[in-house]
Amino acid sequence: MILAAGRGERMRPLTDTTPKPLLLAGGKPLIVWHIEALVRAGLRDIVINHAHLGDMLETALGDGARYGARIRYSAEGEALETAGGIAQALTLLGEQPFLVVNGDIHCRYDYTTLATLATNDLAHLVLVDNPPHHPQGDFALAGERVLDEGASRLTFSGIGVYRPALFATVTPGEKAKLAPLLTAAMRAGRVSGEHYDGLWMDIGTPQRLTELDHYLAKR
Repeated sequence: MILAAGRGERMRPLTDTTPKPLLLAGGKPLIVWHIEALVRAGLRDIVINHAHLGDMLETALGDGARYGARIRYSAEGEALETAGGIAQALTLLGEQPFLVVNGDIHCRYDYTTLATLATNDLAHLVLVDNPPHHPQGDFALAGERVLDEGASRLTFSGIGVYRPALFATVTPGEKAKLAPLLTAAMRAGRVSGEHYDGLWMDIGTPQRLTELDHYLAKR
């Protein structure tokens, strides 16, 4: 699943007329970089949620065939936050663990390992070094366990594998944040993780979008 329902307030005025996932970097929409990376890893069945200007997203991407993917959409009249959006899409995602990627990041993470990940945990999170705009980090990593407290904290990349059971308390159609669900699962010892130290960028502002565009132009 690619999360694409956010309004992109910090990206305005760019997102007044274009959904954030369709903003261009390196000559292609942000979300297309994700689709292509997922397909390379063998993850061809993709669910995309949307709210703001969602029709534009469906028109631009279609059924995904041009990318070698099979795309289905989970439309939200109003953005339901991360956990709410995932819970709304569970009927499309099935009963097995599934991968979720934030649509407003860019990275070179190889999803192949997550495509074959075998875990009994409720969640598996990919953590990255803290970027300058988020120096405090989110969670601690102790071996392969993710903890909600610890002196040395890393930033959640927006890439995770989840079991449907993680969202059992969320009513489809209602807004719900992901962090409280993850924290409860961590305290129960049910969250694993890994540290990724490759290229990762949170494309949350026009400046960071420009920086990514310049970076990709030099590749």
